[in-house]
Amino acid sequence: MMSARVESVSLSPSHAFSKAPAEAIELVEGLGVAGDAHAGATVKHRSRVAKDPTQPNLRQVHLIHAELFESIARLGHRVGPGQMGENILTRGVDLLALPTGTELRIGREAVVRVTGLRNPCAQIEAFQPGLLAQMVEKRADGTIERRAGVMGIVLKGGMVQPGDPITIALPQEPHRPLGPV
Repeated sequence: MMSARVESVSLSPSHAFSKAPAEAIELVEGLGVAGDAHAGATVKHRSRVAKDPTQPNLRQVHLIHAELFESIARLGHRVGPGQMGENILTRGVDLLALPTGTELRIGREAVVRVTGLRNPCAQIEAFQPGLLAQMVEKRADGTIERRAGVMGIVLKGGMVQPGDPITIALPQEPHRPLGPV
């Protein structure tokens, strides 16, 4: 059994689709990734700011599992660290199966609370034609499966770098499934 760990970390000071890989990132309590355009206590995603800039920022940190990139590579989609806009690329964590409120201890100090799923958008298709179809699937029962990672808020700050372990603490039951945020 592979232990859960950080595969890579990325950030971008501008609102670009992709983020640049880094040697380490600093998670700041209540704000997100230091130096990243999406850091802040209130929402930073441009379409959400336009609707209500006072909303709490439930999207301070974006996490994607490396296994997703491997599965879509078999379908011809090559995606590298940071290219889908994630701050933290994980390995050995089934992020999409976590319940809302799960806490991830990352490295020595940082703690991120999972708030929900990233809602895949048209930018994914613009980045790589055909990729959006791999990130969203309509199930037979009419529900939508979103695969583009999870979002979270920083409960406790700290430095995060590739190779750092990830420990998972599930919330009290009953568990609530992740929904888009």
